[in-house]
Amino acid sequence: MNRIQWMPGGQTRCVRGLRRLAMLLVLLPALAASGGLPSIAVLDFELIDEQQELAPAKAEYGWLDGLTEQVRTQFDAKGLYRTVDLTPARPMIEKFQARQNLRECNGCELDIGRALNADRVLLGWVQKVSNLILNINIRIEDVSTGRVVLQKSVDIRGNTEDSWRRGVDTLVRDMLDRGQVGR
Repeated sequence: MNRIQWMPGGQTRCVRGLRRLAMLLVLLPALAASGGLPSIAVLDFELIDEQQELAPAKAEYGWLDGLTEQVRTQFDAKGLYRTVDLTPARPMIEKFQARQNLRECNGCELDIGRALNADRVLLGWVQKVSNLILNINIRIEDVSTGRVVLQKSVDIRGNTEDSWRRGVDTLVRDMLDRGQVGR
């Protein structure tokens, strides 16, 4: 028969063990972020506005920065990747963006990733099909090989900042559910 052994202060070994386990679970994302996770350069999200003639995007351009930051924050917080600061490569990024969309620049995203010493680079874009139908897309590439290691898309309904945020939440949750950490 197992007996609960009472420790000084009224705590049991079981309770102390549970506290340690809870603390470990809270610290796990931070521990993972400092360890062997691949680093990733999350490039600024872009907008494809297929309704430009009928209902041109306005507010949407302001939401792109928030979307990019949300991905960076969630990747770090959930222990999916270690995100890198883009500041050192900002002049290079702006030079490429002045010519074309980064998702269509024929490998310039890999040059940016190499300049930042990142293992992976993420290209993200929102495609506005209409004010009701949009999709959020990400493509993650291995910087050393140029190989696409993960591509995901989520359809969202309703063109609001909240629906965009929920779309990113869904993408990240799906990555976690499918075990796509550090891909």
